[in-house]
Amino acid sequence: MAGCRSWVFLLTVCAVSVFGAKAEIKFTIPVGKLFTYELKRETFQSEFEPLSKLYAGRLYDDPMIFKCNRQYFPDLPEWLRFTQRHPFDNGFLYGTPTSPGKSIIEIYAVNKRSYETARHILVIKVTAEKMLPYQAEFFLKLREIEKVLPSTVQTEIKQDLQKLWDTEALEIVNISNALDQGGRVPLPLAGHFEGVYVKVGSEQYFSDCLQRVLTPEHQRQCTAGAKVKVPGGCNFCSIPSNCITWCKTELFDLTKLEPEPPAPTMGSGILDAGIDFDPPESPPSRDYLPDYLVTVIVPLILAVILCALLAYVMFCRREGVAKRNARTNQIQLYHQHTIHGDTDELRNMAGNRGVPPPLSTLPMFNCRTGERASPLQSDSPSIPLIMAQHDPYSDTLPRK
Repeated sequence: MAGCRSWVFLLTVCAVSVFGAKAEIKFTIPVGKLFTYELKRETFQSEFEPLSKLYAGRLYDDPMIFKCNRQYFPDLPEWLRFTQRHPFDNGFLYGTPTSPGKSIIEIYAVNKRSYETARHILVIKVTAEKMLPYQAEFFLKLREIEKVLPSTVQTEIKQDLQKLWDTEALEIVNISNALDQGGRVPLPLAGHFEGVYVKVGSEQYFSDCLQRVLTPEHQRQCTAGAKVKVPGGCNFCSIPSNCITWCKTELFDLTKLEPEPPAPTMGSGILDAGIDFDPPESPPSRDYLPDYLVTVIVPLILAVILCALLAYVMFCRREGVAKRNARTNQIQLYHQHTIHGDTDELRNMAGNRGVPPPLSTLPMFNCRTGERASPLQSDSPSIPLIMAQHDPYSDTLPRK
C-alpha cells in the first residue's frame, strides 16, 4: 500500500512539473476584519526539491525571499501589506480590507541557494459586512509586527484584551507596525522593539477600564508627559509583552460618527438660458525694462571690467617683468663666466707642476705590459684599441 502511494505521489509531481501547474489559494473575508496569510518556506521548499526528500534522503533548509504584487500591477492593494524580516523567516501578508472586491495576488519565492523560483496565486474575495460599532486601538510597546501575526500569538493577545473589555465577543480589526504610523526606528539592541498597534472591535460598549481613558484627569497626565499608572483592577496582561501603553489607547464609537455628505450631482455642463458668461479680464501690462537691465546690462558691465583688468595685467606690466628676466639672465651669465675662468686656472696649475703625465693618458697604451704600441698600418680609418680586436686568437689574460 505504501509503495502504491509513493507511485501516486511520483506521478503527481511529474504531472505538476510537466504541465507547469501553479498553486492557487482562495480566501473569502469580510470588510473590516483582519486578514493574515503566512508564506511558509517549507511549502515552497517541497516544490524546489520535490523528490530529494522521498528518495535521496536530503533535507534542505534554503534561505528564500518572497515578492508579492497584485496581478498585472507592480505593487499590492493599498490595504494589504507584506513583511519578512530575514530570508530564513517566513513571510506574512496582512491587512484589513475597507471595501468589497476581488484581488488576485501573485507570490514569487526565490531560492537563494539555487536561484530557482516558484509562483503561487492568492485570490482574495472581500464581501460587504457591517462594521463593528465599538472599536479600540492599543499600542504594544514590546512587540514586533512579524511576531504578532501568527495565529497563536493573536489568540494570546485577544484573550488578554477580552479580559480588559470584559467580553468574549471581541474581534481583531487591524494590526499595524508602529513605523507605519510615524514611529521611530529602535536601536539594534536587546530590549528595543518597534512596537505594534492592535485594533479590536465589539458589539458591546466599552468597559469601565477603557472608559477611564476618556476622563480629563487621564488626558491631562498624558499631555504633561507624566508616567501614567495602570488604573486599579485593569491590568489583565498575562504576558509582559502584551501589556498596553495607556496614553496611546484610543476609543472609536462608530455610532456617533456623522454620516457622509451625499455625493455631488453631475450636471449637463450647459449654462442655463439667460446667463451670460463673463470672461476674466486680461492681466495688467508690465514694464520689463528693469528685468532687462538686471539680466543683460549688469553682466555686460562686469565682463567689460574683467577684460580691462586682464588687459592691464597682460600689457601694462610687461616692462617690469622683462627687466627682472634680463637681470636674472645677467646673473646666470656671470656665474657661467666665473666657472670657465676657474676651470682654465685649474688646468694651468696642473700643467705647471712639472710631473710627467700618467701613462694611461698616452695614446695606444697597454695597461697590462706598460708599453706603448705604435699605430697599426692599415688602410682602414679605424684603429683597434684592444689587441684582441686585431688578433682574435691571441690570449690577453695575464699569466704567472
